[in-house]
Amino acid sequence: MTGIFGAIIGDIVGSKYEANPIKTKHFPLFSNGCRFTDDTVMTCAVAEGIMNGGSADDFIDAMKKYGRMYPNAGYGPRFMRWLFSDSREPIGSFGNGSAMRISPCAWMMSCGFTARTGFMPIGGRELAERSITVTHDDPEGVRGGMAVADSIFLARYYFGGCRGEHERSLADDPAACRQRIEDHIIHEYGYNMSRSLGKIRSDYRFDATCQGSVPEAITCFLESTGFEDAIRNAVSLGGDSDTQAAIAASIAQAAYGIPDSIAEQALSYLPMPLRDVLTRWDAFYRDLDEPPLFFEHRPYNA
Repeated sequence: MTGIFGAIIGDIVGSKYEANPIKTKHFPLFSNGCRFTDDTVMTCAVAEGIMNGGSADDFIDAMKKYGRMYPNAGYGPRFMRWLFSDSREPIGSFGNGSAMRISPCAWMMSCGFTARTGFMPIGGRELAERSITVTHDDPEGVRGGMAVADSIFLARYYFGGCRGEHERSLADDPAACRQRIEDHIIHEYGYNMSRSLGKIRSDYRFDATCQGSVPEAITCFLESTGFEDAIRNAVSLGGDSDTQAAIAASIAQAAYGIPDSIAEQALSYLPMPLRDVLTRWDAFYRDLDEPPLFFEHRPYNA
C-alpha cells in the first residue's frame, strides 16, 4: 500500500503503550490492547481530502466526516470540540497531530521533478502546509508537520535512488541517505538533532507538542535499520507512543517499504470504511503519471 499505511501501522502498534509507557524495544508488535486511534483516522481524512481536490475545504470536510464517524478515537479536547462544532476556523494548535497525519501529502511531492530540476517541489509542500493549517496554524504546529513531510519526501527521494542523471544514487548507502535527511531538518527547521536515541530515552516523558516530540520521532527513523525497528525505537521512548510511532513509521515506509506480514496483521485492526480509504488511495496514486508538477519553486541542493 502506498504512502499512508506506514503511519497507520505505527499508530496501531504504539496505541497500547501511550498510557502504559515502556523503555524497551522488546515487546510484541501486535497484541491485546492494540487499536487504531485518531492518528489513523486523521491520516485517512487527509488522504480523502487530497482525493477530493486538496483544498482547505476538502481537508476540513474529510476531517469532520471521519472524526465524527469515529468519535472515540482519542482526539485532544480542543480538536474534539472543533470536530463537533460548526467552526471551520483553525484552532491555533501546536500539537503533534499536524505531523502524524501528513504522510499522504508527502507522497504527492514529485521526486522526478526534484531529480530533473534540482528544486524542491514547492507545490507539494504547499499542499502539506494547507492540510496542517486548517487546524494547527501555530508556527510550531506548522514546523512539526512540515518537518515530517520533508523527511518522508527525502526518504523517498534518497532511498528510492531518484537522483539527477549525472549524480550517483545514494540508495546503496543508507548512512548517507539518513545524513542528508538529518542535515535538511537541522538547516530548514532548526531542530536539535544531536541527541542519540539512548540519551533521549533515558529521561523522556509524554509530550504531545510538535516541538517536544517530532525531532525525537525523526531520530527514531534516523537510527533505525528497517521498518519494524523504527517503530520499536519510537515505542521504546516511553512518550506519546502511538503518534511518535506513526511519524517514525511514515518515514520508514518511504525508506524501507513495509513487510507483508506486518501489513497483513495491521489491516485486520481496521474497519471497512478506513480500509476503503486505503484501497481508493492506492488506486488514486497508481493512476497518477507522477505526483502533480508545480512551477513555483526555489533552489534545493538535492
